[in-house]
Amino acid sequence: MRAAALVLSLLATGCSSAPAPPPAAAVDPRLLSGLRAAVPLNPIAVGQDPYPTWAGRAPPLPAPSSVCVVRFEPDRTHYRLATFGSAAEAGEQGYRVTHTGACGACSTLQDLAVYLERPDLTSPVRKCGMTPGTLECLEALGFTHPCAQIWNFNVQNTKRECFGVCMRSWMSGEASTASDGGLNDCLQCDEDRSGPVFKAVAGRTRRNSGIRSSIQRPDEQVSRVVHDYLPPPADAGR
Repeated sequence: MRAAALVLSLLATGCSSAPAPPPAAAVDPRLLSGLRAAVPLNPIAVGQDPYPTWAGRAPPLPAPSSVCVVRFEPDRTHYRLATFGSAAEAGEQGYRVTHTGACGACSTLQDLAVYLERPDLTSPVRKCGMTPGTLECLEALGFTHPCAQIWNFNVQNTKRECFGVCMRSWMSGEASTASDGGLNDCLQCDEDRSGPVFKAVAGRTRRNSGIRSSIQRPDEQVSRVVHDYLPPPADAGR
């Protein structure tokens, strides 16, 4: 039972058996505070577990040039999310890119703050995946309710689909990635069996937000996004 519990913890966090790389440079606390204070006017809900809906097939992909964008209201606190076909098209309407691809449940700026602050989510999500209240635990990390929902559904699906292969990866002590950059068998199973639905529903991922995580990825898989679109406080300069 103890071994099974350990494997479940690995499944919940991508099955990494190698130590995480050194932590990324600290993010400006003022940026994190501003992101968390911003209020979305049209957040995207999740509802039921999407994995049974897409069992055996992949959800449709957004257009390659599509972007999820934000535009703040005059009060500098509320903002709207929208998906545009290109960054240029969005810019013409006064929107700024927050990640590539279509918007989803994790596209809010509050969820972006979690990704920026925690580029290595391995330890906290591992703990959440081993508790009966996984959803509440994920929300306690700072995720919005819809984003925590899809993270939870992703964890449960990976447990169902990848238990055996992740058991073997764990027992053999495989590193997260090989010398050629390829994922280990467990991570690849998670990527193949859970990744497409997660990306389609979540919208935001670390990679499409320009954030590097504890899993090493080729440069071309990490989008170039600059998160400099927060408006200054209304009393700035007074």
